[in-house]
Order: sequence, then C-alpha cells, then structure tokens
Amino acid sequence: MNQLDQLKQYTGVVADTGNFRQLAQFTPRDATTNPSLILKAVQHPEYAPMLRDVAGACRGKPLDRIADQLLVRFGAEILKIVPGRVSTEVDARLSFDTAASIARAQRIVDLYEAAGVPRSRVLIKVASTWEGIQAAKALEHQGIHCNATLLFAFCQAVACGEAGVRLISPFVGRIYDWHKKAAGSAWDEAAHAGANDPGVRSVTQIYTYFKKFDVDTEVMGASFRNVGQILALAGCDLLTISPELMGALQASDAPVARVLDPQRARAAPVHAVTYNEASFRWALNEDAMATEKLAEGIRAFAADAARLDRMIEEVNA
Repeated sequence: MNQLDQLKQYTGVVADTGNFRQLAQFTPRDATTNPSLILKAVQHPEYAPMLRDVAGACRGKPLDRIADQLLVRFGAEILKIVPGRVSTEVDARLSFDTAASIARAQRIVDLYEAAGVPRSRVLIKVASTWEGIQAAKALEHQGIHCNATLLFAFCQAVACGEAGVRLISPFVGRIYDWHKKAAGSAWDEAAHAGANDPGVRSVTQIYTYFKKFDVDTEVMGASFRNVGQILALAGCDLLTISPELMGALQASDAPVARVLDPQRARAAPVHAVTYNEASFRWALNEDAMATEKLAEGIRAFAADAARLDRMIEEVNA
C-alpha cells in the first residue's frame, strides 16, 4: 500500500489545487482552492476557455460578481470529481470587513445553489482576522460552513473554535518558512524536521487542544513544503496537499505511522484559554511570525485577486 493510501486510513486527504483534471488519480475526499491557485489555473491553456466563457456570459455585470462566478465554476467542476466539499475563498481585500465578508459569502453560496450544488458541499474560506472570524461565526449560524484560512497563531485557532467555525487551516509551510528565514545561517534543517518542525508543532498544539476540550472545529493542516511535514501530522483531522506532494506520497510504499491521536491528546496536560477581541489582538500582536505571515498572506491573495480582475477585464475588453 502506498503512503497516500496509508495516510487516508488516519486522515482525510484534501487536494489543494485549482487544476481539477489532476484530481481523479489521487481520489481525495475534499478539495481547497484560493485566489492564487485559480489565477494559476486560468493561465493554463486547458482552463483559459473557462475564464472566457464565464467572463463572456457575465459581460456587463460588476467585476466582483464575475470573479465569484468564475470561482464557483471551478468549484462546481471540482465537486464532479471529489465526493465531499470544496473550499472557495472570499476576496482577501475584505479581510477586515465583517459585513462585506458575510455578504460576499452569501452570494457565493447562492451562486453554488443556482448551479445545483447544495451548501453542505461548500466551505467558505475567510482570513483568520478578528473580522473574518466574526463573519464566519455569523455565517455558521446561517448554515453556511466556513474554513478559516491564513491561520498561524494559537489565538486564531482558539478564537475560531469559540466561534463555532467548521474548519481551520493552519499553514504549516509558511510557519516553517518564517522560522527558517529568521534563523538564517544558524538554521539546522535536521534538528527542525518531523515533530520538531515549527509548523508541525503549531498544528500539533492546536489539534491537542481541540481534542482535549472537545472543540468541534476540524483541524486541517495546509501549505506543506515536503512529505516529512505531512507524515509528521498523520492522524490530523484533514490535510490539504498539493498534487505534487500527493504524487510523491503515492510513489512511496514506506510505512506511515499515526502520529496525532485523540486519546493521547485528551490526556495532555493543557489548560483552557479564551479570547475576546482585545486579548485576541494582543496575543496576535505578540506573535511576530503570525502577524507578519497573516499580513503577507492577505496582501498576496489580494494581489492575485486583483490580477484575476484585470484578466477578466481584458477578456471583456
């Protein structure tokens, strides 16, 4: 049995891609997308016609509505292949606007339902800012389930759990990137591998806390740089993995052991914490890595959303 199939015994495997034609060979349960992945896909000759079709059919409509329609088109195609859910992201430029995030999420779900996709198969991705988490809380009360993304700090995870968010996506690889860059020439790759990887440690802490205190929110490790990070989190609720890394797992028959286990987590000596807006903002401010990576991630996704807007405008010019 290859490593990908072994991993599926412990963990829900999710595909992290906009390239839905790659999915069938890996049989993931769910799939996630983001503005960068969709932008990358529509620049590929296989998917460029989808951009032209959507932009042409929606000519004359507001640009943000055409962009949402394109995201939903990709999501609907993905859901023809995966049996579970697809995550579709609210425009990152709304990351600090709770009301606008809620309205955009509602519209995305309406577009999915108009395409024949029930809301139960859609997760709305919002950035794990305070405003994004409050938007997710309101949406969950409406039966619109959310995936809190760009999550780097423990306080973000706890706030999402308290808000009743369906799923969170702690970014393993980006946490690793920050610590490696900060250490510079002093970085010891071997000493920071496996369970000692800073991104792996972050997800392990969150998973342990959630299982210890019966938090219903699903934990989905994301943004992986190598197979070692994935295997060090075997047993996590879900892991969203690029097609390249799923291919690497599929090509190996080495044994995969379960690492994260709910029974061990429940026995862990950890204490409950809670956050209001002020304490959340302070805890996030005190975490330089999380503050920097959250801001960087929002800027990058916003820039790619703007690039996608320009491509739509060019098609409809």
